[in-house]
Amino acid sequence: MAGWYSLGVALFAAIGTFLFGFDTGIATTTIAHQSWIDYMGHPSNGLTGAVVAVYIAGEAVGALGQTFIGDRLGRIRFMQLLCVIVTVGTAIQTASVNIGMFLAGRAIAGMAVGGMVATVPIYLSEISPPHQRGLIGGISGCGISFGTMMSNWVGFACSFAPYGPTQWRLPLGIQIPWGVIMFIGLATFMPDSPRQLLRNGKVDAARREFVRVRRDLQSHEVHEEFALMRAQIEFEMAREVTSYKEVFTLFGRRAMVSIVVQTMTSLTGINVIQYYQTTLYKSLGIGQETILALAGVYGTVAFVSNSITTRFLTDQWGRRKMILAGLGGLVLIMIYSAVMQREFQSSNNQVGKGFAVLGIYLYVAWYYAMINSTTWLYGAEVLPIALRSKVMGLAAAGHFIVNVAVTEAGPSAFANIGENYYYVFVGCTFFFLIVAYFYFPETRRKTLEEIARAFGDKVVLVGEGEIDAEQAVLAGRDEEESASVTKDEHKNQATASTTSTVPPSHASAT
Repeated sequence: MAGWYSLGVALFAAIGTFLFGFDTGIATTTIAHQSWIDYMGHPSNGLTGAVVAVYIAGEAVGALGQTFIGDRLGRIRFMQLLCVIVTVGTAIQTASVNIGMFLAGRAIAGMAVGGMVATVPIYLSEISPPHQRGLIGGISGCGISFGTMMSNWVGFACSFAPYGPTQWRLPLGIQIPWGVIMFIGLATFMPDSPRQLLRNGKVDAARREFVRVRRDLQSHEVHEEFALMRAQIEFEMAREVTSYKEVFTLFGRRAMVSIVVQTMTSLTGINVIQYYQTTLYKSLGIGQETILALAGVYGTVAFVSNSITTRFLTDQWGRRKMILAGLGGLVLIMIYSAVMQREFQSSNNQVGKGFAVLGIYLYVAWYYAMINSTTWLYGAEVLPIALRSKVMGLAAAGHFIVNVAVTEAGPSAFANIGENYYYVFVGCTFFFLIVAYFYFPETRRKTLEEIARAFGDKVVLVGEGEIDAEQAVLAGRDEEESASVTKDEHKNQATASTTSTVPPSHASAT
């Protein structure tokens, strides 16, 4: 029961990340259509490049917006707002009559998906049971890869459409209903985050939502886990930070891990390879229609590998091992790809060129299998409730800003240093492998509150006496009745206590 309900919620929430993947990918084929170029009055290279630039700038703005209003609105209302914005943005793109209108639609949609791609992993991590958080939270990453796959195949299909606006309006219009569908799900059956409700002091509402999302627990287990969760959140909120200086003073390691893990994803080279894979295929002498088909297969490989590991590996093996294996594997694959590209790019050896294309597919398969879902989830779950929206928005904005830099450098880099651009990402990825090995702790099968211990932060444990009181409240009994337990009985019960992995004066990570 709990599994199917949680999966249904996760799949609806992943519509938000699907829109991120689809809208990001569909621009590549849209601006390549001659019908779009003619309709928009043959825009300059600068304006064409702005189609990507303003979109990513919008993503950064949306991610930063999450840091300011995400907690104020709450997870559900903030995602509802983003659903409205993305619907407006995609509708404007589809109905565009000039390049200015198209760019405005790209910027608006970018703001929505920029906020969505950081919020969905937070939301799913907060409603997931510890033993399923890799699966439930990882579905947000699968939404990205599914959107990428669909955009590639839609772009391929529309290459066969008759010349005219339908070639590019139809793929853009496919996006419009999804924001509406997600909004309806958020307004009806999707639960609010009990942790966010506790953060805002809404204890009764948090209890109801917790019982709703944790259907895998027995009655006494629900009471116990809720009490532990409430105690830790109230402890953390008692010292809620008000500035980013305090963020890095009190929770420096946790904040840096979240930011680094997002920056890392851009510096592995995934966005460059994804955006310029068609250029790489063309450099190997492959024809246009075959290039579009290969791009579709690329997206399919990404989604399939992402789905398999999310289902069978993230919870079973753990985030730390997946990140380390992922980064190590990418270093080896990029070296292989660079060698294959150099050896066969200018040759007539078709078998060799096949091995060069294989390098691209090995890269995308390994990246999406090990890194994609894992990093978005890991960046959210390592943060305490007081910082989750603030820092995750900052981390996502950093991801987009670095993405702009490495992507904009792509054409010039490939033109001037060719396959040696791979070695830039080899160096970055190897550096992050070292950082992850020494500083990234494991979060598998821990509650979000227990993760604090892995960073040396204080963890509050509620004794059985307080748990009994929580049971009394949840069962509807009068609290005064539970307080009338005899002194002899209290002697056999553990009193409320707190424990720490470090002394209270050193409760924060350094």
